[in-house]
Amino acid sequence: MESLMTTQIAAHRGGAILWTENSRNAFRRASALPVEQVEFDVHLSADDAVMVLHDATLERTTEGQGPLRAQTAAALTAIRLKGTDGETIPTLEEVLDLFAPTPLVPRIELKRDAEGRAYPGLLPRVVAALEARGLLGRTVITSFDLAQAAAAAASRRFARPSIWLVSLACWKDLGAAGVAGAVRGAGVTAVGLHQSVCDANSLDALRCENLGVGAWAVNGPATIRRILALGVDVFTTDDPVTALEARRALQESA
Repeated sequence: MESLMTTQIAAHRGGAILWTENSRNAFRRASALPVEQVEFDVHLSADDAVMVLHDATLERTTEGQGPLRAQTAAALTAIRLKGTDGETIPTLEEVLDLFAPTPLVPRIELKRDAEGRAYPGLLPRVVAALEARGLLGRTVITSFDLAQAAAAAASRRFARPSIWLVSLACWKDLGAAGVAGAVRGAGVTAVGLHQSVCDANSLDALRCENLGVGAWAVNGPATIRRILALGVDVFTTDDPVTALEARRALQESA
């Protein structure tokens, strides 16, 4: 029962099943829920402003075209998000200002550019924006790029562990032992697994290495209930409302 009480819920991209992902509306709606964390993604513009969008290119979620990195912040903040009532791409500062008055944990994923390269200087700019708002102490940094997660951990600017999000390909190649060895060498102390490979055996193997373990892509009532029952530290979900209902039901039934 303790695991159900302590498993935290992160609204993925603000709650991408319920509201337009990485939009101000999604973040406002998520901030009104009793979730613990809200997840979102960051890239750098052509003039090195930190922008909140999942993809490195604009076509899927906005009315723009081409790589995000090719556009200035002024141009990007004028590009509309699809599925919204005229909302445009937000900056990191705008999103942090929404969360600063709340107890929510900003969960920031450091992305790569359209060529698959890490953005030079992205982490220091994220740190500066967080520090200016007094949010370093409660922010979590994540990345599918182990080097970026390691850089965040090595910076010693964050009170919470930085997280390596393990892709399915990496898990297939490395397995639990290889993942544990990789993060140990990188100085990272927490990992996030795709829900499909998150089971009691993988959790036990990683926790025996003193690693924090979370899950990502946790959607649908059955999957949410299974991950809650495993007692992971935290999971990201596109449907935080269903996740909250499932956690509450499991707690009450026990």
